[in-house]
Amino acid sequence: MKSGTVAPDIAARAIELLTEEEAKGELARLAAEIAHHDQLYYAKDAPEIGDAEYDRLRQRNQAIEARFPELIRSDSPSRRVGAAPAAGFSKVTHRVPMLSLENAFAAEDVRDFFAGVRNFFRRPEDVARVAEDAIEVMAEPKIDGLSAALRYENGRLVLGATRGDGVTGEDITANIRTLETVPERLHGRGWPETIEIRGEVYMERAAFMAFNAERAAAGEQVFANPRNFAAGSLRQLDPTVTASRPLKFFAYAWGETSDPFARTQSEALARFNDWGFSVNPHSKLCRGVDELIAYHDDLEGRRAELPYDIDGVVYKINDLELQNRLGMRSRAPRWALAHKFAAEQAQTVMRDIMITVGRQGTLTPTAVLEPVTVGGVVVQRATLHNEDEIQRKDARIGDTVIVQRAGDVIPQIVGVVLERRPKEATAYDFPDHCPVCGSLAVREPGMAARRCTGGLICAAQAVERLKHFVSRDNFDIEGLGEKHISAFWQDGLIRQPGDIFRLNADEIAKREGWGEVSANKLIAAIDERRRIALDRFINALGIPQVGQATARLLARHYRSFAAWRHDMEAAQHPESPARAHLLDVHGIGEDMAADIVGFFAEPHNRDVLDDLERE
Repeated sequence: MKSGTVAPDIAARAIELLTEEEAKGELARLAAEIAHHDQLYYAKDAPEIGDAEYDRLRQRNQAIEARFPELIRSDSPSRRVGAAPAAGFSKVTHRVPMLSLENAFAAEDVRDFFAGVRNFFRRPEDVARVAEDAIEVMAEPKIDGLSAALRYENGRLVLGATRGDGVTGEDITANIRTLETVPERLHGRGWPETIEIRGEVYMERAAFMAFNAERAAAGEQVFANPRNFAAGSLRQLDPTVTASRPLKFFAYAWGETSDPFARTQSEALARFNDWGFSVNPHSKLCRGVDELIAYHDDLEGRRAELPYDIDGVVYKINDLELQNRLGMRSRAPRWALAHKFAAEQAQTVMRDIMITVGRQGTLTPTAVLEPVTVGGVVVQRATLHNEDEIQRKDARIGDTVIVQRAGDVIPQIVGVVLERRPKEATAYDFPDHCPVCGSLAVREPGMAARRCTGGLICAAQAVERLKHFVSRDNFDIEGLGEKHISAFWQDGLIRQPGDIFRLNADEIAKREGWGEVSANKLIAAIDERRRIALDRFINALGIPQVGQATARLLARHYRSFAAWRHDMEAAQHPESPARAHLLDVHGIGEDMAADIVGFFAEPHNRDVLDDLERE
């Protein structure tokens, strides 16, 4: 992602030293970079940085805006929450916005937050209620899942929605109804005529590991972590898929309500429990800031004992009257704070660096580690991102390295323990040729990654493209996982996508690990996917820069594959009406249009499409 044109020294410069012009450029960079990470986290469930790094970006943005208020942008991150909802579900407007929370990473941050609360009140009776050693605050474990809002009218569930960007979410009613911990009708009595219950959809670690083990045994792609699993399961277009997955829901808040139903946060949680919801049993009503911090530290030490992932503690002033008087900022309430846990780290030895080649030819370095437990998970591989990161960290084979696992981000090497460096530690020479096909690996100006130039002759790229073709978001062929694709490629059964539809049950049944029943099931699953939605087909092609969201827009714009292909082949000339028609699609600029048109200009790609159409 290009995050602006601000020079690196300006990005690191103290805010008080910035000129007005530099501050303007820095705000532009931060707006673009934060929007990029919001999209990865909220819309794609695939964050690439940890919470602390993300919050440093937001804090720098806020500090610059405070110093230069006249430069606040209309697209400022301080004015929004999350990312726009995906295009696969109908949109839902939240009548009461689903705001984010301010974050704290140290005890001093918590004390500063509650000092701000005290400064808000002036009346003597209020000052006594919010004193540091007297204020009543509900402390609740911060579940690492997917936020959801459930609207009930006359006690019946009528709508389920994701948070989305905080103002507009996705309608997931059919999927949310499949959760056993979400009541179809509210229990008991005393509930308002209309109420929106908010909470977190999550999955317990044991169930997640069992599900992943089943997928791995079947050679299918596994999920990265329970949060990604929950998010992906809740966004299934087929509710029966969601129903087959053991998702759970904790209630902890509310949005629109026709009548008051509680005077305190603790009373509200008790009501939720009476109405048939699960509330977190580890929540605790605390008195005073010291008790809050002690609760946080104790829970952080016990987090691995809990059956689900948590990444911090949420503090909410218990008295709802005080909450109402404190009110809201643009993206967060003044009466609540998320006190995050430190990123989980461990030290181990880096035994080697291996290079993987992606479907677009990107060479990615991965550290091979002595197995180490980080946050209850055994880690043997960790990303090193690219060759610049290896050089910046001066990471050498044989070094003792610091491995970090923060929330959803895949394990990464964050540093080297230099005092433990052995004499035999060797610097790593990043390859300038593809380790798979031997083709030159080039690094274009301004790019962080090297790419294999082998293209279609590179087996790694071909296999990864086939894996992408059959992945969950694309053809999603049950029983045809990554391991099977690799094995079928190795034995020459498949070389391009159309070969998948020509697989023979008798031939597969003879292979090790297969039998007549499993082979016939696979062929039946393949036959079921001979017709799929246009957006899935477009995404499956693996065109550079075209992901799920763009594929949906293209499908909506052109309506049929025949119309899209005809226009793309007619759009080879930059000044053609067909190229202009492509640029009319929201979000498609000149660079992306060139990649899409370029895909159709390649004869082999046209041959692949012809072959698929025949199948």
